[in-house]
Amino acid sequence: MPHPLAHPRPASLSALFLAFTLLALQGFGGVLAVVQRELVERRGWLSREEFVEDWAVAQIMPWPNVVNLSMMIGARYFGLRGALVALAGMLALPLLVVLLLATLHARFAGNPQVAGALRGMAAVSAGLIAAAGLKLSLALKRNPLPLPWCVLLCALGFMLVALLKLPLVLVLLGLGGPGCVLAWRRLA
Repeated sequence: MPHPLAHPRPASLSALFLAFTLLALQGFGGVLAVVQRELVERRGWLSREEFVEDWAVAQIMPWPNVVNLSMMIGARYFGLRGALVALAGMLALPLLVVLLLATLHARFAGNPQVAGALRGMAAVSAGLIAAAGLKLSLALKRNPLPLPWCVLLCALGFMLVALLKLPLVLVLLGLGGPGCVLAWRRLA
């Protein structure tokens, strides 16, 4: 895997702040597709494989996934200051937007057109997430686990969480632990 500094990097802390502010504003409601496009394809700060690995770590940490990822990237390039600046970029302006939207929603929540628009936005977000998942599945080619094992782990994870309603923590421990051991053994 290439060293993180082999990629283009944010030019400054203000560039990092602006990038994550714009990212947070673009990804309102469904960030995976936007984050992947911005950080991997557009800015080149991460390779597709690095993104998949960092996103996996960000998902098991407390707090929202994209906030964790932003702090990881900020810390990678600028240390603690970078992590804090990336966090501020993710939260400052979006907080103001959420407060404004909450005020508007309280005023117009009973309007059927508003309810329809929100349902439409939910469908678009679901489509964006599915498209990003398909695009990121290409990174499985370089995964140390064979593709059938990856598919089996994904299918088991889906069944345990979506169908059997098991807590995500238990599924992560039950499938993530053996998945890590299998990957480690294949790499060794």
